[in-house]
Amino acid sequence: MGKLWVVARREYLERVRSKWFIVSTILTPVLLGTLVFLPAWMAHRSQPSSDVARIIVVDASGTRLGSRVATELNGGLFGDASLTHVVEVSPAGAAAAQDSARQEVLSERAKGYLLIDTTTVAGDTARYVGSNASSPVDMGRIERVLGEQLIALRLERAGVDPAQIRSITTSSVTLHAERPGERSAGGSAEVTSAFAFSVAFLLYFSIFLYGQNVMRGVIEEKQSRVAEVVVASVSATRLLGGKVLGVGAVGITQIALSIGASMLLYKLRAPLLAQFGLPAMPIPFPEVTAGDFVLLLTYFVLGYLFYAALFAAVGAVVSTEQEAQQVQLPVAMLLVVSAVFIQPVLLAPDSSLAATLSLIPFSAPIMMPLRLALVPVPWWTVASSIAALGLGCYAAVWIAARIYRTGLLMYGKRPTVRELIRWIRVAR
Repeated sequence: MGKLWVVARREYLERVRSKWFIVSTILTPVLLGTLVFLPAWMAHRSQPSSDVARIIVVDASGTRLGSRVATELNGGLFGDASLTHVVEVSPAGAAAAQDSARQEVLSERAKGYLLIDTTTVAGDTARYVGSNASSPVDMGRIERVLGEQLIALRLERAGVDPAQIRSITTSSVTLHAERPGERSAGGSAEVTSAFAFSVAFLLYFSIFLYGQNVMRGVIEEKQSRVAEVVVASVSATRLLGGKVLGVGAVGITQIALSIGASMLLYKLRAPLLAQFGLPAMPIPFPEVTAGDFVLLLTYFVLGYLFYAALFAAVGAVVSTEQEAQQVQLPVAMLLVVSAVFIQPVLLAPDSSLAATLSLIPFSAPIMMPLRLALVPVPWWTVASSIAALGLGCYAAVWIAARIYRTGLLMYGKRPTVRELIRWIRVAR
C-alpha cells in the first residue's frame, strides 16, 4: 500500500503544480463569475431604454389614441408628460407632420416618431421611425402600450366603464410551476431543472476530463519509457491504482475550489454588481443538505473510478494519442450516450427509462444525481444504484488492471480484440 500512495502522491503533485491546473483553476471562477454577472446584465438589457418615451406621436386617427399612448409611455397620469410630444393632425396633414417629425429625429431632439392613423384604429398597422427601431425591447414596449390603449379605446366605445377598462388591460398573473413532491427551489420548477442539469453536466464533464487525463498520463509514460523503469519497482496494478487515485484527487481538489469560488461569488454578488450599476438578481437554489453533497461526491468518485480504469486500459493498448482517439471511442460513447439521455430524464425523472439508467453502471454516475436533484428517490433505489455502480467499478478495474499489466510494456502494433481477451484471461 505504501508504494500505491507514493504513486498517487506523485501524480497529484505533478498535476497540481502544472500550468494547466493553475490556469484552469483560475478560469473556473472567471466563468462562474460570468454566470453571476450575465443574468443581471441580460435582465438589465431586457429593460426598455430609459428614454423610450422621448418620441413624437403623430396622431391622424381623430380618436386621441395618440394622447392615451403618450400618457402610458410616460408612466401614467402622474408621469413626466414632457417626454412624449403628441401632434394631432388630419389624415391629409399626416405626411407633412411626418416630415417635420423626421427632422426632429435626425437632429436627435427626439428618439423617433410613431404614426397612428385610421388603419391603426382598425387594428391593422402603425408605423415607427427612430434610432432605436432595431431594439426589440423598445419596440416591444411601444407595441404593447399601443395595443393596450387600442383595446381600451374599443372598450370605451362599447360603453365599458374606464376604471374597469384599466383593470382589464393591466391585469397579469405570474405562474409558479412545480412537480408533485419536487425538491424545493423557491417554488420554481425551472430553477430546479436548471440546477439538476448543471449537476449532471458538471459530473459528465469532470468524469470525462479527468478520465482522459489518466489515459494521456499512461500514453506519455509509454512514449518516454518511464513505465519500464517504474514497473521494475512497482507492480502494474499499484501503478494503475496510484495513477487513478492521484488524478481523482486532483479532480476533487479542483471541484472543491470551484464550489468555494461559487459560494464566495454568490455572497459577494450584490456589491460586485453594484460596481457596474447592475441590480443584484435573486438566484434561488434548491435545498441541498450535507447528505446530498456526500451522495454527489460518492457518484463522482465511483463514476470516475469506472471510466478512469477504462481510459487507462485504452492508454495501455496504444502508443500515440492519434491511436487513442480511435480506440477510446467505445469508452467515450458510453459517457456520450449518458449525456444524450439527460434531457429525457430531466422531463420525466420518475419514468422507467430514468429508473433503468440510474441502475446501469455506465450511466448511473450522471442519471442518479440528476434524479436526486429533481425529485425524492427511495433510499433502496439509491442503495441499489450505488451497489450496481460499485460492482461495475470492480469489474472495470479488474479488466483494466489485466490489460494495463500486459499492455504497458507493449509497443508497435495495436492488439486486436482477440488479443485483449487473451490478456485478460492469462494475466496474473
